[in-house]
This record gives sequence, structure tokens and C-alpha cells, in this order.
Amino acid sequence: MSNATDLTEADFQSEVCESPIPVIVDFWAPWCGPCKAMGPAVDQLASDFDGKLKVMKLNTQEHPSKAAELGIMSIPCFVVFKGGEEVARLTGGRAYDEFKAFVEPHL
Repeated sequence: MSNATDLTEADFQSEVCESPIPVIVDFWAPWCGPCKAMGPAVDQLASDFDGKLKVMKLNTQEHPSKAAELGIMSIPCFVVFKGGEEVARLTGGRAYDEFKAFVEPHL
């Protein structure tokens, strides 16, 4: 089973912008209850779409400038990037089926 990969501001360009496959980035923080609650769904997404979708997690407490640059105002926030461009954004906790349905059109 695949899990989401931790992302830093330093590797954002190479891991997200230059990825040959779509990437979803989970913007989260350790103090955020809904972020923690979404953890299993994020890892499940990584497993279900292994090889078709890169699933990354960016800790906004450790890397606040990337979240600010992208206008992330509340977390959890999930942003799908394709070809280095943002194509979709979802904020807040969701049931896994709804979360999966949000991502599927971008694969």
C-alpha cells in the first residue's frame, strides 16, 4: 500500500510542477483535527491511484510561504496540479468517496 509523501517548499518545483503525472497536494498542519481525520483517506488515495496520481502532503506549519503563495486560507486544503498548473481545489474534510470523485476527472 502506498502512502502520501511528505513535501517541502524546496522540492515543490521538482515533485509537483515537473511531475509527468497529476499531483494532489494535501496542505495540512499537525494541530488541525480535520487534517488528521483526512490522513487515512489521503493514504488510501495514494494506494488506489498508485502510478496514476502522485499524492503529497505539505505541512503548512513548517512551510508557510508556499501555502501563502497559493492563497491557502484554511486547511485541510487539497490542490490538484496537472502540468504544473492548479486545476482543482477542495477545502475541508470529506468522505472518501467524495474525495476520490473530486480527483478522478483529473487523471
